[in-house]
Amino acid sequence: MQVTLERIYVDTPEQLQLVCQRYSQAPVLAIDTEFVRTRTLYPKLGLIQINDGATLSLIDTVALSDLSLFWQLLENPNIEKVLHACSEDLEVFLTAGNCRPVNLIDSQIVMSFLGHGISMGYAAMIAHYTGIELDKSESRADWMKRPLTEKQLTYAAADVEHLFNILPLLMADIKKAGWLEAAKEESDVMVERKFTAIDESQLYLNIKMAWRLSPEQLYRLQQLTIWRYQQAQQKDRPIGFIAKDHTLLGIAQVNPANVAVMANIEGVESLDIRHKGNAMLSVLKRIREETNIELPQPIVRLDEYPGYKQNFKKVKNYITELGTQANLLTENLASKKQINQFLSWHFKLNGAEDNLHLVDIMRGWRKALFGDKLLAFVENDFKAV
Repeated sequence: MQVTLERIYVDTPEQLQLVCQRYSQAPVLAIDTEFVRTRTLYPKLGLIQINDGATLSLIDTVALSDLSLFWQLLENPNIEKVLHACSEDLEVFLTAGNCRPVNLIDSQIVMSFLGHGISMGYAAMIAHYTGIELDKSESRADWMKRPLTEKQLTYAAADVEHLFNILPLLMADIKKAGWLEAAKEESDVMVERKFTAIDESQLYLNIKMAWRLSPEQLYRLQQLTIWRYQQAQQKDRPIGFIAKDHTLLGIAQVNPANVAVMANIEGVESLDIRHKGNAMLSVLKRIREETNIELPQPIVRLDEYPGYKQNFKKVKNYITELGTQANLLTENLASKKQINQFLSWHFKLNGAEDNLHLVDIMRGWRKALFGDKLLAFVENDFKAV
């Protein structure tokens, strides 16, 4: 017998308590969020959608200040939570509720293990299983503005209605393929990384062309990126709104003594100087007055390491062969970034040898499937040229 799905708009504490009591008994929930993130560092949560197959709730997070009952659902290990492409949803849970979900699986990750690539969209997944073509025209709507339109509510409800409906097919397929545990592990790793505190002292390593700088210049860049990140947090503005990467790079390289010199540095944004020039000069002044500074090590470019291109190709070809044997796409086993992680660790570059826990190939299901084999392969076959 088909169950009629009840749709509820939740905007009072009493309603929230009622639906969360229902959901606390559910074995599995389909969940999604709608948020706005245009001129802020942190996403602004506008709506939470939940479906247990009988009740679909649209929780108005603008009307409700206390969402602790919902956070308790996310933290309940007895309830499986299914979300699609949930990286940003996790950030919402972190910043809005400091809530780390458990027993979560990402349906996009599941689809990747079923051969659909690592970034299959929600609409494409639903079309694959049902033939239904979803209207995604509301994806850029303002979810903080009230009242929400009926079109917005219908769009938001569809994100968890169809997801819950296809779960039996999705889970049957991944179990048959034999990759359910690996998909769960990949989802757990994504949660782990989202909830690992950012090491501000390492942010400078994300700046392109940082490898060109000397240790003294790298230290200035390190301190400027720390300053920028803290400013972004305090003002809740995107990193790039505080100062652009190339501005920080140029200032770190030249070490200007005043705004006039700063303004003439190649690549420096005039807007950055106008709004933040004096603040950046204060950072440089503090650095000049410091003693006993521990300078960063020079950055070694992986792609200039002897034999890198040949060895990267060998590793990728080897992984492709293993992927064929395991009936997985190469990108599931290892992306270019993950291969480079492995090579940096293997070649002991830029301190990577001390961070084995960050080398995906040498942990979890990848290590069990091919990590040790790959390590033996490279130790026997690699030769720097």
